Amino acid sequence: MKISRRAFLKTVGCGSVALPVMKAGFLLGQEKKDCLVWVADQEFKSIDPHLLMDVATAGYRINLYDGLYRFQDNPPQLQPWLAEKYEVSKDQTRYTFTLRRGAKFHNGDEVTAEDVRYSMERQIALGVGAAPFFKPIVEGTTAIDKNRVEFKLKYPYAPFLPCVTLLNVVNSRLVKAHEASRDYGSNWLTVNNDAGSGSYQLESHDPAIGFKAKRFAGHFLGWKDRYIDKIEFRTVRETSTRVMGLLKGEFDVLGGRMEPDQLEKMEKDPNITVHKDLAARIFNIRLNNQRPPLNDVHVRRAISYCFDYDGCIKDIMKNEVERNAGPIPNNMWGSSPEAKGYTYDIKKAKEELRQAKVKIDRPLEIVPLVGYPATEQVALLLQAGLKEIGVESKINPKTWPTVTSLFAKPETTPDICDYWISMYYPDPHNWTGELYESTRGGSWSGQCWYKNPVVDEILKKAVSVSDREQRTKYYKDVTKIVMDDAVELWVFNTRNFTPISKGVAGFRFCPIGSGMECRWLYWKV
Repeated sequence: MKISRRAFLKTVGCGSVALPVMKAGFLLGQEKKDCLVWVADQEFKSIDPHLLMDVATAGYRINLYDGLYRFQDNPPQLQPWLAEKYEVSKDQTRYTFTLRRGAKFHNGDEVTAEDVRYSMERQIALGVGAAPFFKPIVEGTTAIDKNRVEFKLKYPYAPFLPCVTLLNVVNSRLVKAHEASRDYGSNWLTVNNDAGSGSYQLESHDPAIGFKAKRFAGHFLGWKDRYIDKIEFRTVRETSTRVMGLLKGEFDVLGGRMEPDQLEKMEKDPNITVHKDLAARIFNIRLNNQRPPLNDVHVRRAISYCFDYDGCIKDIMKNEVERNAGPIPNNMWGSSPEAKGYTYDIKKAKEELRQAKVKIDRPLEIVPLVGYPATEQVALLLQAGLKEIGVESKINPKTWPTVTSLFAKPETTPDICDYWISMYYPDPHNWTGELYESTRGGSWSGQCWYKNPVVDEILKKAVSVSDREQRTKYYKDVTKIVMDDAVELWVFNTRNFTPISKGVAGFRFCPIGSGMECRWLYWKV
């Protein structure tokens, strides 16, 4: 499918499905519903907390499982969770956490240091999910006694404490009892089982539909007078179907991306509240730096100059986002908002292409994500820009699980793929080291397969010191280099939109988890 950039921008705002105006089914004054239904735009193919690490599936990790610490609210504030305190050695390579006493798993077993040790070992051994955050830096984990666990790092790593929030603790005794062929119990957990201590306990799971859970009355935080007893996270891929379901009262909360005109419809409905929160979530057009012809910096720069950033923000995103020309969100310390980014300039794009030593002898593959209309519209806009400089391309949409499986090798990683880089922990390393360290290739975050020993060295220095001013200088140096290398296209910083029935209260948004934590929600009636 090919379309000119001018024709595309004229039609992009007309592609949304018109929705009839309906009244939400759950209004103030009506009888309280039994179960809160949160609809997502991705399938929950597994509910093993160590297998997946993306925003869309955070619903089961954050509700069914706990970690040592957890971020709350926006801007994110670090809070003790299963741990009550921690200590750091003088050389910054040993972190010792003391667990709170009395925390229980859903089956009644006590949460111990051995469970934490096993969870870290299991996460790293599986090699997926949050493993890239730990495998390069954790040398070993020791259960000192029943209530104290120690992590030994390979080198000082300033973001380690924020990263600890990404480790979900599983019941080691329960999971070990269901291990088969060194799968660490993954097949058992994936099917329909729960080994967590979270605020909600699994009731059922269907990979094609979603999961249901009930309130865990024995959660260590306890419960106030108002809460929701049952929750359901349901997969509904079509945006128009999700929106219509909320308008009719069939759903209570909408997750996932929504088109600006559909958000406008919901904002006009008196029975719906659309929460808007700054998310520090950068939309990138990711380039495979190792696969010809994109292994030539001039080709990557040409692509960077042929994309219409302003047209994307104005016509596709309806000015609901803001330009972010570099890798780190402008509202995050360590960023370089003053740095001049790439602009839409066909003349410069053609000049860069003429300098390229690698010939473009095939159509470039652009992979947007199925179920995310914005990624497909961006792909079309990029295709139109490439055509203006004489570069052919083909658009091949894929689901997120499919495309991440292709990232395992540079040979199978698509030339171009567009998606969001979310805040997994509030530190500039989240958008630099996790993406551009040469060791990250093969993971979902290392899709660019970028390799630069100078950047590796600066990033290593950036995590070896705790002084924020010094770290900021290092990240600004990295920003300058990766922008000059045109590693990928940095397009915009998003706001998170969460439409919720006005019959539901207590919503607390945190960029880590996108506000999916349900323990704070309650019915107004």
